Amino acid sequence: MTTFLFFFVSFVVIASSLLVILLKNPIHSVLFLILVFFNTAILFLFSNAEFLAMVLIIIYVGAVAVLFLFVIMMLDINISKLRQTFLEYLPIGLLVGLIILFELIYVVSQSTLNKEDFKNENIVGNQIINNTKVIGNVMYTDYFLLFQLSGVILLVAMIGAILLTLRKRKEKRDRASISKN
Repeated sequence: MTTFLFFFVSFVVIASSLLVILLKNPIHSVLFLILVFFNTAILFLFSNAEFLAMVLIIIYVGAVAVLFLFVIMMLDINISKLRQTFLEYLPIGLLVGLIILFELIYVVSQSTLNKEDFKNENIVGNQIINNTKVIGNVMYTDYFLLFQLSGVILLVAMIGAILLTLRKRKEKRDRASISKN
């Protein structure tokens, strides 16, 4: 049953990925991208990588895909121009895709991984600890200062982006009120 679910979810990931690329409506593409992220998280759960599944859902679906959706909805995208340039870049896109496919096939064929490499449990002393707990222990003990510093850097970058956007919008509003008078 698990094997069937794995292949079904993999098929959904591949089909949704193709729809992200091939659909003409960018909003529909982003929605299928969210479906790809959710199904990839399920594949991570099948591989006993629950931390990666959680991060994929929280960061990519909760932040990146929603940001893409808002940006696409706020922009006025000329879809007819996108259709014309799609056929222009199709041959080079197919070439790059084939190169990546052959590289992926080569890497997978040369892989020598065992099932023991993917155990979900680590033994510390007499206690069995799962992957998420081990990552959390290392992140909040050994790398706590770096973890907090990266949060502060991201906060400063977010505030800077907001300030730059607000300044441009204020200038546009001032120009619009001058042109009306």
